[in-house]
Amino acid sequence: MTHRMEGEREDFQHERKGCNPLAETGRSKLQNQRAVLNQQILKAVRLRAGAENLLRATNNNKVREQVLLELSFVNSDLQILKEELEGLNISVEVYQNTEETFSIPLVPLGLKETKEVDFTVPLKDFILEHYSEDSSEYEDEIADLMDLRQACRTPSRDEAGTEMLISYFLQLGYVENRFFPPTRHMGILFTWYDSFTGVPVCQQNLLLEKASILFNIGALYTQIGTRCNRQTKTGLENAVDAFQRAAGVLSYLKETFTHTPSYDMSPAMLNVLVKMMLAQAQECVFEQISLPGIRNEFFTLVKMTQEVAKVGEVYMLVNTAMNQEPVKENIPYSWSKLAQIKSDHYKALAHYFIATILCDHELQSSDDEDQQEKALSQLYDYMPEGLMVLTILKDKVQRKQLGKAHLRKAIVYHEEALRVCGLCKKLRNIDVLQEVLTAAHKRSLLKYAQQDKEDDFLSLIQAPDILPKTEHKVETVAPQFSKVKVKDFFHRLGPLSVFSAKQRWTAPRTIRFRCEAGELGFSLKGGSPVQTYCLDPVCSAALMGLKEGDYIVSVGGVDCKWLGLNEVLEKIKSMGEQPIEIEVISCQDTTASMHSKSATYSVGMQKTYSLICLAMEEDKIDQTKKAPPKLPFLSWGTKNRQKAASTLCLPSAVDGSSQIKKKLSPFTLLNTESSLY
Repeated sequence: MTHRMEGEREDFQHERKGCNPLAETGRSKLQNQRAVLNQQILKAVRLRAGAENLLRATNNNKVREQVLLELSFVNSDLQILKEELEGLNISVEVYQNTEETFSIPLVPLGLKETKEVDFTVPLKDFILEHYSEDSSEYEDEIADLMDLRQACRTPSRDEAGTEMLISYFLQLGYVENRFFPPTRHMGILFTWYDSFTGVPVCQQNLLLEKASILFNIGALYTQIGTRCNRQTKTGLENAVDAFQRAAGVLSYLKETFTHTPSYDMSPAMLNVLVKMMLAQAQECVFEQISLPGIRNEFFTLVKMTQEVAKVGEVYMLVNTAMNQEPVKENIPYSWSKLAQIKSDHYKALAHYFIATILCDHELQSSDDEDQQEKALSQLYDYMPEGLMVLTILKDKVQRKQLGKAHLRKAIVYHEEALRVCGLCKKLRNIDVLQEVLTAAHKRSLLKYAQQDKEDDFLSLIQAPDILPKTEHKVETVAPQFSKVKVKDFFHRLGPLSVFSAKQRWTAPRTIRFRCEAGELGFSLKGGSPVQTYCLDPVCSAALMGLKEGDYIVSVGGVDCKWLGLNEVLEKIKSMGEQPIEIEVISCQDTTASMHSKSATYSVGMQKTYSLICLAMEEDKIDQTKKAPPKLPFLSWGTKNRQKAASTLCLPSAVDGSSQIKKKLSPFTLLNTESSLY
């Protein structure tokens, strides 16, 4: 085998390059602050774990009192650090469009942070041990994999950034099938920090890596959506698309990786995040409809009333979901309050629009009475006692009374939104949010002041609720992984259907033989690589050690793992009367695959769990102790991480039996009906 061309590697590095992590941009500063907080939280969590272990181990009352005092300090520090992290999560101004706008800010997700991972030694050991190849020949491939992972830590905030993350996610499918056998760990430790709590999760499991990359793909889409210029039609269309794609990725993560040890990727949290992204998409849809301006016309206002009521409804559902256990403990408080504010704000706008219909538009002789009655009746689930839609349209007094009732309700909602905003320190400091809420409130007050005052007695009419309806329903957009073309870095190892971590092979054996009377003494079948069958037990090749069902991996020193049947035959025929030299491998009998314990599992398979490990390589735990079935928040265990030295001896040649190989691809893991192991 030969090393790949240097130019090819340079092209790859040019295509797969993340942002400069040292660049003094607002987003990079925010991510750097997040990384510092993560380390502080990790230190505090370790102190807490040590104090709790000491508390369980001692019976000395004085020691217990001192430990309890230290624990109270540590818990206070953790709470402060969590609040600081929440402050970073609500720093929405950094992610917004740079153009001056007059829109309520949208909420993006911050990217999960991770530690560096060195694949070099484990993958080189596995290539030598499992594939019986010179691992030094694959240093460039391993370097490309590590470069791609490093670039994914700082992806650009555009389509190229999402494609890079998707390409790494797909590449992990190849890597998992190539190097991660189902019966043992590879000794590679992946560490990812929770986006909301900052608590690290460490596991020797590639599924944690894949789930975290999926989360970051969704998070990057949210950042793209908030960055769009919402003062243009194209910008709003792109924002709607980005939030729908974010919801699709997070929904796929929830359905595929159905149990993760990280709070931000738990099914309950992902369910809330999907709702929030769809709500933001619905909000952008309303802004898109109202972008050209809202004409003060009967049927236009009816349509806008229902559209904006729909936005208020979806945010109400988001707020309700955010206040349910267990999400309530970890979702940023300011996010919950912002959802409540938006729900009240858009409900107020709905009542303002319908009040404008009633106060500014009287039924004229030229108007279509039936159409107006039908349109207005669709806005209500019920009418106040004694009122009829047609009567309201025809009676000027009743029309004004109901209009003022809607204005009063709009003012109440506006005041509630301003009150909640004033109670949250993080939201109170967002100037544009205060300006939008205040302007909408003043507009409703002005409209109410313009109405007549003579209906004091009948002013007690309560405005009915408005039925939400939209002609532009938003839905999740499933991730389209197939659109990103990815080439297996370790393509030279051979077809994945044969050369995978699940299959055990003998070391390549060299067979030298001659054709007898122009006959090989065996037949070939299949392709990539070809397989021997109908072997004559007394032919020259059989006497030299060729076995039924062997795979031919080279002919005359030329690699032929990827060659078809005809191409291999041509190479053999080209040798003429000379001795033919081929290399073959035999399949070894393998024990039944057993799923190793993991933090994630897919539907349709046994659920297995593992503790979150926060300890470093040298930390140990008594293996006889049983882990608690459920860990409390910020209470974590430790686990032995000592790596066993690998024994790099080449497998000996043994008899193997032919078997039908199942074709593997990185997309195997994208099917929720198949095993993730």
